[in-house]
Amino acid sequence: MRLVIVESPAKAKTIERYLPEDCKVEATMGHLIDLPKSKLGVDIENDFEPQYQIIRGKAAAVKAIKAKAAKADEVILATDPDREGEAISYHLANYLGMDLNDNNRIEFHEITQSAVQNAMDHKRKVDLDLVDAQQARRVVDRLVGYQISPILWRKLRKGLSAGRVQSVATRMIVDRENEIRNFVAEEYHLIFATLRKKGEKATFVSQLTKMNGKKIEVSSTEDAQAILDELKSLDFVVESIKNGTRRKRSAPAFTTSTLQQDANRKLGFTSKRTMSVAQQLYEGVEVKGKGHLGLVTYIRTDSVRISDVAKNAAVAYIAQNFGKEYIGGVKTSKAKGNVQDAHEAIRPTDVFLTPEMLSGDLNRDQLKLYTLIYNRFVASLMSDARYDTLAVDIKAGDYTFHASGQSLTFPGYLKVYDFDEEEEAKLSIPPLEVGEGLDNVKLEDQQKFTQPPPRYNEASLVKALEEQGIGRPSTYATTISTIQQRDYVELEDKKFKPTELGEIVTKFMVDNFTDIIDLGFTAQMESQLDNIAEGQAKWKEVIREFHEDLQKYLNEADKMEKVKIPDIETDEVCEKCGRKMVIKTSRFGKKFLACPGYPECQNARSLDEKTGVSCPECGNDILVKRSKKGKTFYGCKGYPECTFVSWYRPTNKTCPECGKMLYEPSGRSKKLFCADKDCGYTEK
Repeated sequence: MRLVIVESPAKAKTIERYLPEDCKVEATMGHLIDLPKSKLGVDIENDFEPQYQIIRGKAAAVKAIKAKAAKADEVILATDPDREGEAISYHLANYLGMDLNDNNRIEFHEITQSAVQNAMDHKRKVDLDLVDAQQARRVVDRLVGYQISPILWRKLRKGLSAGRVQSVATRMIVDRENEIRNFVAEEYHLIFATLRKKGEKATFVSQLTKMNGKKIEVSSTEDAQAILDELKSLDFVVESIKNGTRRKRSAPAFTTSTLQQDANRKLGFTSKRTMSVAQQLYEGVEVKGKGHLGLVTYIRTDSVRISDVAKNAAVAYIAQNFGKEYIGGVKTSKAKGNVQDAHEAIRPTDVFLTPEMLSGDLNRDQLKLYTLIYNRFVASLMSDARYDTLAVDIKAGDYTFHASGQSLTFPGYLKVYDFDEEEEAKLSIPPLEVGEGLDNVKLEDQQKFTQPPPRYNEASLVKALEEQGIGRPSTYATTISTIQQRDYVELEDKKFKPTELGEIVTKFMVDNFTDIIDLGFTAQMESQLDNIAEGQAKWKEVIREFHEDLQKYLNEADKMEKVKIPDIETDEVCEKCGRKMVIKTSRFGKKFLACPGYPECQNARSLDEKTGVSCPECGNDILVKRSKKGKTFYGCKGYPECTFVSWYRPTNKTCPECGKMLYEPSGRSKKLFCADKDCGYTEK
């Protein structure tokens, strides 16, 4: 009997059907051996030797695996094909007394019969360079977290934490907020002319772009009005017409980062939700008539490479379902310095297994994400979309107006991905001739102000982290969750805003741990970890150099005076002593109201988040609440006397047809809807 060890039961169930009959599969349920949680776990005096131990609660699992391994003729390590998977295999090999010089490690990047069988035919040794890179990351993160956090406790407040990546991510959000605060808006004006051919009803809009052949900038209402007054008496004549074509390329197949970004933009998924569902699709689900199937390739990748086998299958699918004219080339992207290219892009394992075929086998989230991955992959191998374009310049005295449009002539990849009805709208400019006079239907001045950079949403934060080389895409979900749980940042209209605590902690880190929280330094550390993985650097040398700098910062920071973090006072009055309640945060990141008179007065209660909307039944505030399962709903503050409740967010708008309250939808729709189902009124 041969024992094959993987991480998860779902993965075990999927690969078992592809292995020979003499193979039995056992799942570790993730890491079994790691650094201890209760202490640093790194022997600094002994050249940073990690002090590994069996994870609490995993002793029975380790014992069971060891017993089965003792009875096996061969133990095969089939953990995930990345640094974490390599580390799990390494720790298991050591614990089970396996020879690290033996070829007892297999890896596959998709859970299909051909991939698993090929892996079994090409066993290799455990890659110690990958193991060292994982150890180095683990030790560096442990040194930062376990040595800086106690200083935060002493100098700021108990319960705070620092992290090599989380602190930098928080700083990026804080820096962006400071940019927004310091931004000085500048006024500018856009002038438009609505025109039409003489004798016709159809109109089109043009924009003022030049004066005397030079670009014009209008910065005040007075200047804009003077131009409008002058234009009223001028004739509008077509000066030039330029017909052209343009092509629009599809994006490459997904990487881990771009999957998280698109799932957030298109599906409203958080990074954590995306990675969880993607893992399920990779490990396998039960498909009627086909058994347990792995549906997508490995989900932790920074490469857009596609194998020839997958490419040929997709090309055949495109030709069969759309026609040969829809076949395009493999799309690539500009390679970044830290791309490893160890894995393919994220794609379906079988392009002929369409989302429609799986609609009865996948749950809602699985089907949404599989459809996104599937369509993006197919689109990446399809031809470009093609457009006819038209650009018209129109003279009015010394002024030049410009109008442009486009019409889709061949959809290409837009047949399956990224079609935008508004963007692909047909030309609204009628056929014109040079020298033709036009009727001036309406002149319009639009006052504008320059805008500060936007706050990060989850998609743009993930993109920024990747562009800066901060962390790895596979860790972004954990990083984003952590900084929210620590109350360093919060979501406001689905955008990240630093809390007062986040800003105070970030300032302390910037003042006292300059390099640790520096974007360039953090990106350089990622490069050094990559060098270790490629065998170009020794992990203990990297750690040694890092810790020398860290120790200097620790010594200096310990001399700092304690910083008092002020509590946020509210208008809520303590019913026991009359003081104004303050907002506190529990060690689990949950906010609550507490009396500032503690310990004399120990009154505390939950913090109610107001919607700013009055209850339609009793007039009290409607509050944001959470169900036992964590789902958001909205209920009246007057409960239990008033039982108003809704799963949808209420608004202050009322229906113009029946007078009832309008609600915001919970999905991605931007239309408000009426509370009365029989009414059916909606509005944008």
